[in-house]
Amino acid sequence: MNLPNKLTCLRMIMIPFFLFFLVVPEVLGINVSRIVGAILFLLTAFTDMLDGKIARKYNLVTDFGKFMDPLADKMMVFGAMFGILVLTSADPELSREIASGLTVSSLFIRIFAFCAFIIVFRELAVTSMRLVVSNTDGIVIAANIFGKIKTVSQIIGITVIIIEPLISDLLIASYFFLAVMVITTLVSGFSYFKAYWPHINSNK
Repeated sequence: MNLPNKLTCLRMIMIPFFLFFLVVPEVLGINVSRIVGAILFLLTAFTDMLDGKIARKYNLVTDFGKFMDPLADKMMVFGAMFGILVLTSADPELSREIASGLTVSSLFIRIFAFCAFIIVFRELAVTSMRLVVSNTDGIVIAANIFGKIKTVSQIIGITVIIIEPLISDLLIASYFFLAVMVITTLVSGFSYFKAYWPHINSNK
């Protein structure tokens, strides 16, 4: 249990703390909860960058880290996305009606939920492939460059989505980064399956 692995475990521990402010915004008020939740989310994400740099610089890369690091990233992103759904629905500033029976929040929630499903599906599919390849061939799949770009885009996108309603209820930046998140998620998922699908034997 070296320092990078401890940071990975710390990231898992921090997830419920930022999630609390997203799903219970009444505690501090919705605007303050957005700020506190975003700060805690960024601090949680910072441990991801830190543990990777330390592991590579001091040659502390382990199979535990290769497995747990992406898992912690997924839990961080999943938690934030679920929190965003609750936070958006609870924000009175996003209740402005833009069409008959359709508000800013309800439209965003519908689009966000669809995008979140794509992201969750990709993450679970890649995780399942990691387990199969590891059990059959003993290969531990580490994050590649596309996976890292995907993670960065998700961190930026989630932060923007949490903070933007404090500035504007048009959510233009949120929709843009949501699209970026989906695209990078799909591209990275395709790259993993292209690289490791040959290790999956359908006859076994």
